[in-house]
Amino acid sequence: MKEVLVVYYTQTGQLLDILENIVVPFDKEKVNVTYHKIELENPFPFPWTKDAFYNAFPESFRQVPAKLKVPNESVFSKKYDLVVLGYQVWFLTPSVPINSFLKSEAAKKLLSNTPVVTVVACRNMWIQAQEKVKRLLKNVEANLVGHIALVDRNVNHISVITIAHWMFSGDKGRMWGIFPKPGVSDKDIKEASRFSPVIEEALLSNTFSILQGKLLELKAVIVNPFLVKTDERGNFVFSKWAALLTKKGEESEAKRNKWINYFKKYLFFAIWVIAPIVFVVFLITYLPTYKKRKKEKEYYSSVYLKEN
Repeated sequence: MKEVLVVYYTQTGQLLDILENIVVPFDKEKVNVTYHKIELENPFPFPWTKDAFYNAFPESFRQVPAKLKVPNESVFSKKYDLVVLGYQVWFLTPSVPINSFLKSEAAKKLLSNTPVVTVVACRNMWIQAQEKVKRLLKNVEANLVGHIALVDRNVNHISVITIAHWMFSGDKGRMWGIFPKPGVSDKDIKEASRFSPVIEEALLSNTFSILQGKLLELKAVIVNPFLVKTDERGNFVFSKWAALLTKKGEESEAKRNKWINYFKKYLFFAIWVIAPIVFVVFLITYLPTYKKRKKEKEYYSSVYLKEN
């Protein structure tokens, strides 16, 4: 009997639906699945308040771990043949709960020398977040063997509006009855089951070295070259903002709140003004940088980690 552990954090339940569609089809006579939900001692709210959301930015981006609830001891009672790690992206970075878990002693015990398949569900930009996850997995000596990225397929600026509505209201319905539903589509969530057979085959035959190639044949990862560039640039700018806001004090301090308001204005300007300009520049320079973009696409579709 093969043992699989599903480690995840979710506020809305969307990610758990995806993960269940991937692992539930496994042959129950050959594969046993255990779930571990990551929980914080001081959980983040959902729906989010705007103050809580923006104040989470500096520590989230800087990957400052928060205190976790102690996992159930039964999770550590066996050695796992595969771990499926589900996560979201907060501010171009793996969410605080996932980051906190991957920096914990529990992660070292559960993931060391163990094959891991990562599953990310997010709005659209996950590239640099996955690079950060790769480094965290390397630090606990885990073996990344597969990656699946499911995103909101709506137009960028439409998805900004609908995701914000979902985050701050808790309603995943169609905003005003006009906009599309936010998040990963119901179709994509349901069709995540297509990844199950190739993951199970790799698990039962211990052929993880070819798993990512088979997942890519099923369109598990689609790399958008424009978003690669946007993600890189966003991480550079966010690093400056996160450092500045951290210097202004702890969460909820008046001086920090003043600068958080400036950060909100910057985000609005970046999304609605800078991003369209960057897209035009990207189109103009795409052909001259085609070979570079092709190499980036191949790398970010893989499970490899570049050495710094």
